This record gives sequence, C-alpha cells and structure tokens, in this order.
Amino acid sequence: MTALILGLLLFLGAHSVRIVAERWRTGQVARLGERRWKGLVAIVSLAGFALIVWGYGTARMDPVMLWQPPPWTRHLAALLTLPAFVLLAAAYGPANRLRAAVGHPMVVGVKVWALAHLLANGRLADVLLFGSFLVWALVDFRSSRRRDAAAGIQRRRGTLAGDAATLLVGLGAWAAFAFYLHAWLIGVAPL
Repeated sequence: MTALILGLLLFLGAHSVRIVAERWRTGQVARLGERRWKGLVAIVSLAGFALIVWGYGTARMDPVMLWQPPPWTRHLAALLTLPAFVLLAAAYGPANRLRAAVGHPMVVGVKVWALAHLLANGRLADVLLFGSFLVWALVDFRSSRRRDAAAGIQRRRGTLAGDAATLLVGLGAWAAFAFYLHAWLIGVAPL
C-alpha cells in the first residue's frame, strides 16, 4: 500500500502545483523555461504512475475488502466510463462544443471515471486510488474554472465536424478499452 500512496502523492502532487502554488509554478517556469518545467513534471508524473501501477497491483494480490458492491454496479461503471472517454476525446480532439461548454473536459472525464470505479469496487486500494483521483479532479476543476474566469478566457465554440470526430473517437476508444484493453492491461473484463 505504501507504493500506491507514494505514487498517488507524486502523480497527483505534480498535477496539483498550479492549484496550490501558482506563483511558485510561474516563477519556476520563468526560471527553467516551459520545456524544462514540463519535462520535470513529466518525470515526476511517470515515477508516480509507475508506483501507482506497482502499488495497486501489489495491493490487489492481498485485498482489504471494505464492502462488497452489488454486481449491477459493474454495468453502471462500464456505462459511466463511456462519457468519460468522450470527455477525454473532447479535451484533445479538434475544436468541439463539448470542450467549449465544459472548459476542462479531461478533468470532468477523470471525475466520472473515478466515480464509476468507486461504485464498482469496494477494496481499500480502490478507495485510495479512485477516491484520490476523484478528490483531485473536483479540486482541480474548481481551481481551473476560477483561473479561467479571472483571465476572462472564452473558448471557441467548435464545429459539427469536431463534435462528430470527438464522439467517434471517444466511442471507439471506450469500446476498445471496455471489450479488450481493460482485461489485457488490468486483468478485469468490465463487459
């Protein structure tokens, strides 16, 4: 469990600097340059991610059950991850109305993904992993929206073609992950 917790601290900590220390971050970007700063954040994030994967895998071998979720929550989780994948596609795809409306679709997607997994899993490691991501996403979304409002950010509305591409990529990624990749990478078949 120690590796999981350390990994979460590193990964989410690296992604929380802007939330808790915006001025310090701005100073570091000015001092190091944006590429170096992003490189350092990437290194810390990758180390954290590796620890999360290792720690979570280790914790799954000797699970501590907190509750036994009803079987139907697996189906609900699979359904909820569909919009999470579409939101992720909206964050990185072409200009689309979903990104314009939500502002930070990746963070909202993380919230939905984490909530879905909390509903379907009752082990201590699951609560630590998905609960941490849910809390982080809630705080980050609020912080990001405040920062956007203070800066007067207006997002481009997007196009119908961008909306269609976002939906198709999100649905395709969800199907690939739900039907194949989740079982291969995580060892659990959601569908």
